[in-house]
Amino acid sequence: MPLTVEAIIERLGGAEQAARLTGVGTEAIRKWRQARAVPPKHWSAILAATGVSVADLAQPSGASMSNQPETPMPAASMPAAAIPVDDAPDGATAVLLLADGSVLWGRGFGAHTDGARSIGEICFSTGLTGYQETLTDASFAGQIITFTFPHIGNVGTTPEDEEATNIAARGLVVKQDLTEPSNWRSTRTLDAWLATRNIPGICGIDTRALTRRIRDHGPQTAILAYPADGRFDIAALQQAAREWPGLEGMDLALEVSCTQSYDWTEGTWADGRAPKQPAADAKHVVAVDYGAKRNILRCLVQAGCRVTVVPANATSAEILAHAPDGVFLSNGPGDPAATAVYAVPAIKGVLEAGKPVFGICLGHQLLALALGAATYKLEQGHRGANQPVKDLATGRVEITSQNHGFAVEDKSLPDDVHITHTSLFDGSNEGIASTRWPAFSVQYHPEASPGPSDSFHLFERFVGLMTSHAADAASRM
Repeated sequence: MPLTVEAIIERLGGAEQAARLTGVGTEAIRKWRQARAVPPKHWSAILAATGVSVADLAQPSGASMSNQPETPMPAASMPAAAIPVDDAPDGATAVLLLADGSVLWGRGFGAHTDGARSIGEICFSTGLTGYQETLTDASFAGQIITFTFPHIGNVGTTPEDEEATNIAARGLVVKQDLTEPSNWRSTRTLDAWLATRNIPGICGIDTRALTRRIRDHGPQTAILAYPADGRFDIAALQQAAREWPGLEGMDLALEVSCTQSYDWTEGTWADGRAPKQPAADAKHVVAVDYGAKRNILRCLVQAGCRVTVVPANATSAEILAHAPDGVFLSNGPGDPAATAVYAVPAIKGVLEAGKPVFGICLGHQLLALALGAATYKLEQGHRGANQPVKDLATGRVEITSQNHGFAVEDKSLPDDVHITHTSLFDGSNEGIASTRWPAFSVQYHPEASPGPSDSFHLFERFVGLMTSHAADAASRM
């Protein structure tokens, strides 16, 4: 029979002795009592000091988290073998399973799961704001997002903040119960919004411990299960997690791209005024949609462009048929080497036609591949709105918004391509420019929604490149 928290504390010799043996303060012991659960990170010390078994700690008698939103489930990091099939701790309605065998119990929200829809690569995002923009960023396709910031749901949701029509992410992991909205713009709670989009979520997870695991051991496959009947087959779920192939070698751009061309004419919002519209003499940009965020298109308009969006698999002939002044390569999900099969020939055709090219995120990686470089999967992806990047030409440091798990290999760049930006976190490539073609790209998101606005000047740089290129072409006529 599992022990109560009081029984565990008594076996340790009282609250003060329990605090000393587990290396915590007496305030932490008070929180054990309040939550009626001992965090798994203290189990090894308790086992050594008392001789009790894991079974004695797995499900404390009477443990319930229905009124303790800030406390992780008692079985937050147990190996799968310690949890019987179909036997969840009291109060648990959802579970997050990792391919390494970990089982993390919590409370479900959003949509009930329907099998493979909840399988993906677990990752974390460090952004403090903009959870709706993050969830609708198509670059998260094939991934389950863990937010390191605990207060999620406090601004609700609104259609105006969506970066795409559909959510490409496969699940959401948060620490606390979703906060009720306190925002005049909100039209729906996050819980209800996720349910209508068929996206499951789980709360009550120790997201700090989960983030450390991803940081220290790299991304891995996870399954988020939130069954309507409350039954769990842990062994079957973990087997599915082990068998999922992962993002490496996976092309996801076609899953999130538009299927036909369309025009975009809306600029960014400002102080409640109507968004800017393209001027009659605006530069015409064809944006290749590998998973483009709406605010990217708004920023192009704001910088002085009129925009035509084309699908990810558009050929160079189809792109050039729009007679663009320049071509923009958008962000997107998946392995760039897989998307390159159809994207690189199109980009090469655009470059050989002499059109100015600007790429971001996946578009940056695809431009690098088209120029002769290689890409690789990062040990730790960059996801959040606080990523420092150094501009090597000016020495300026920009705080950027990023979301990528692959990067350009610096050593693979040909002689006619130079590095323009580098990450101050891990030294990985953050930007390139070609000396042969009018083309440049950055790894981060200069449209910054959500995130800082340090990098909007890159859109203006692209307009300047198109303007100077047109002037050079006119002088040669």
